[in-house]
Amino acid sequence: MAWNEPGKNGKDNDPWKQGGRDQGPPDLDEVFRNLSKKFGGIFGGNKNTSNSSNNSGGSAALVLILVVALLVWAFSGFYTIKESERGLILRFGQYHSEVMPGIHWKPTFIDTVTPVDVTSVRSLRTDGFMLTQDQNLVRVTFEIQYRVFDARAYKFSVVDADSSLREATDAALRYVVGHSIMDDVLTKGREVIRQNTRTELEQIISPYAMGLELVDVNFRDARPPEEVKEAFDDAIAAQEDEQRYIREAEAYAREIEPRARGQVNRMMQEAEAYKQQTLLKAQGEVARFEKLLPEYLAAPQVTRDRMYLETMEQVYRNSSKVLVDVKNGNNIMYLPLDKMINNGGDTKAPAVNPLAPNSRTNSSDGRTPDLRPEVSRADSTRTGRG
Repeated sequence: MAWNEPGKNGKDNDPWKQGGRDQGPPDLDEVFRNLSKKFGGIFGGNKNTSNSSNNSGGSAALVLILVVALLVWAFSGFYTIKESERGLILRFGQYHSEVMPGIHWKPTFIDTVTPVDVTSVRSLRTDGFMLTQDQNLVRVTFEIQYRVFDARAYKFSVVDADSSLREATDAALRYVVGHSIMDDVLTKGREVIRQNTRTELEQIISPYAMGLELVDVNFRDARPPEEVKEAFDDAIAAQEDEQRYIREAEAYAREIEPRARGQVNRMMQEAEAYKQQTLLKAQGEVARFEKLLPEYLAAPQVTRDRMYLETMEQVYRNSSKVLVDVKNGNNIMYLPLDKMINNGGDTKAPAVNPLAPNSRTNSSDGRTPDLRPEVSRADSTRTGRG
């Protein structure tokens, strides 16, 4: 007999114990009914009637779904704000409060949190062709660095703070470049343009209260159009050479000026010393003559001779040649003192005898004059003056 032949309605021969009936997917009502039996004691006990069982099963399933949804909703409300951020809470789309860094909780679908970075420095660059005051076209590249210091103002004062700042930067730059000549934009006036652009930009964004703070403003590049670039490069090179020559001249001036000042000070000190020396010497001469006056009054002739001899001694001291005029003689005696001094420094060579036979110093009376130049000079002086 086949396994599914009739016999006790075929239940004894069915290996799956299903009575030979076709089985479909599980009945959802049956599933909820079983769940209601399990949780029925928790939510009010079992009911005997079929209507009560169906109602209790649906209520239990609904409660379970609500509990799961509540748990998911509760856990989905946790969020984290980083150290560099501030959180803006919007309750039903309206600003409510601002939260600091850390772990927080919000009611999902009620509050919305928007984090805003308030620590990082952001960069914004703008460039383009601009018309200068002298009707020249120049391409300028400008960059600004900024950060957010007020998260609420940054998000809600304007529609897009970054875009608004870009437009304000472009407007400020074009205004400043339009009031400058091209040479200043390309060479020596960049620092002035940078400062003026920052000032103008701050004045533009101040009324909007966008919550932004400028950190730095940089003048990146300025160049003429490609068609005239070579000519402007030559002009810039000439200006750089001019500045280099000026710096070299200034360096030379800084080097020469202290030296000249030193020479001036030295000459002034020497002049002052000469002045003091001359003054003191004059004062000494006056004092000497004042002391010499009583002696002269006491013995005029002796004082006059002594003064003459002292003066002649000072005159002949610096002379290497002496001519002696002998009294009552027609010849002049010449004493070569330089040769006599040089010979005196060597070995004991005989001194030059001015009375040698071939000498020109013979006197007319046949007397031999004294070879000592100072004594002969003094004697002849006294004899001549006496």
